[in-house]
Amino acid sequence: MKYILLIFAIQIITCTSIFAQETRNEEKDKEEIRELIDNYSQAREQKDANLLRQIITDEIDQLVSTGEWRVGKTAALSGMMRSSKKNPGSRTITVEKIRFIHQNCGIADTRYEIKMEDGSVRKMWSTFIVSYEENMWKITAIRNMLPAK
Repeated sequence: MKYILLIFAIQIITCTSIFAQETRNEEKDKEEIRELIDNYSQAREQKDANLLRQIITDEIDQLVSTGEWRVGKTAALSGMMRSSKKNPGSRTITVEKIRFIHQNCGIADTRYEIKMEDGSVRKMWSTFIVSYEENMWKITAIRNMLPAK
């Protein structure tokens, strides 16, 4: 009897897991990822470390256009706050494309522009690797690129 109950419990867990996976909606996920990138942009512009802490994973790593690697949440947050202070201006991040490489992992390619206080615009590309954990999309890696021309 114990084995029958154990098998039944395993089947329920498996079916629940499969059902949860099937109810995920790609368009809804893409919209949530766009909102995540908007939250990132807002947090950077407002220098909001608390919001950043909520939307990045513990193991985040970031390669910025200067070539600096920021590995881990502490280093990434510190670098983001330092960079936002050093490069004040209005940030615009426009998602160009989202591609899923697994149902819980995606890549968002974006145009990243910072309108500097002197009126010049710094134009970059950013790629965000996102993962679905704790019932939400989070940023787990960022790659910023400054085109040569």
